[in-house]
Amino acid sequence: MVKKQATQKPAQQPADAETETPDITDVPPLSLMDLKGSFLLAMPALGDEGPFSHALIYICEHNADGTLGIVVNRQTNLSVAQLFDGAGMSLFDKHWHGVPVYWGGPVCGDRGFILHRPVGGWQSTLEVSEEIGMTTSRDVLEAMGRGEGPDEVLVSLGYAGWSAGQLEQELAQNAWLTIPGENAEKLLFQCASEARIHEAMRRLGVDPLHFSGDAGHA
Repeated sequence: MVKKQATQKPAQQPADAETETPDITDVPPLSLMDLKGSFLLAMPALGDEGPFSHALIYICEHNADGTLGIVVNRQTNLSVAQLFDGAGMSLFDKHWHGVPVYWGGPVCGDRGFILHRPVGGWQSTLEVSEEIGMTTSRDVLEAMGRGEGPDEVLVSLGYAGWSAGQLEQELAQNAWLTIPGENAEKLLFQCASEARIHEAMRRLGVDPLHFSGDAGHA
């Protein structure tokens, strides 16, 4: 939770002194930022050996209780069709035989998290934006198997999670670059996974060749 800071009384000014109005920034403190629907790009400060090295994460929830995101540029060797087989589900749509499952993060690695467009009306869906939802219920998979699921889908196993205030601390340490989520559906569903980081950086006007750990928040 955000602690309420005590209000300090300003020092009294001499009667003949000019009163200056302090500059007020319109940038909220990290603890008050709402990153839902944005992207996080791992900075070099995280190192090359950690699980999030070179990761691009789509933030599905960010509030006072913590943060949940899906890594969207890390394909596994598992196809969506194989995921269906492992779950004992029928699959009639052959399209899924060539579609990869993504490594969504280190938390709940045996559980499916499905980013999709449109949001739809599934049993357990988190509405990330007006265009994109994240569903964990089996009904969306069953519809996909019948060829009746959402128009655009990214299937992952696991998610990335932060406890309350943890992500804010990492942002303050320049561990992540934040990228606005406008037109997120194009990056998620219409861009090849290996090109997503370059596309995200292009939106910021950042040259990947000049990418360094000295950058901050976007």
